[in-house]
Amino acid sequence: MARVLIPLAQGCEELEAVTVIDILRRAGIEVITAGLANGPVRASRGTVLVPDMTLDAALQHDYDMIVLPGGMPGSEHLKNDNRIIGLLQRMAAAGKYVAAICAAPMTLHAAGLLEGKHATSFPGVLDRLPGSHIYLNDAVVVDGRVVTSRGPGTAMDFALTLVELLMSKAKRASVEAELERPTQIH
Repeated sequence: MARVLIPLAQGCEELEAVTVIDILRRAGIEVITAGLANGPVRASRGTVLVPDMTLDAALQHDYDMIVLPGGMPGSEHLKNDNRIIGLLQRMAAAGKYVAAICAAPMTLHAAGLLEGKHATSFPGVLDRLPGSHIYLNDAVVVDGRVVTSRGPGTAMDFALTLVELLMSKAKRASVEAELERPTQIH
């Protein structure tokens, strides 16, 4: 079974965090949420999230993917945490998936993982940062083992893409079918 780490920082975007957690768990993927510090995490809109464990405890385990929810100031907290930067670099070096949505791709940038990569983010985040990354306006961008997405409105597509990458297109289709997503909104 695939195992995914989702670090939760104070001020993270709850819609992104909860959507990814939910969709991955629906697919049967083991999801571990980890707070940067002890205790509950107050997300950007005031929702209180209770992580499964602290980041220090979570770092004692191996993961197939790390997913960074965006939001502010949550993304700044992730970017400024040396444990997160080090973990991202180790996972990328080991050929594991690193994924970030909204403002959180700034953390991938800070870790040096976007050089020469296609990526997206919330407007005004990656497109203003220096480097050799190629900024796209797509909802979800996959470039090798780096996955990025734009924001709260793309969280479900982002999560379903992660299911497909970790499991299969068939598993993505079965999870998506149970969500009753409309093919067109009128």
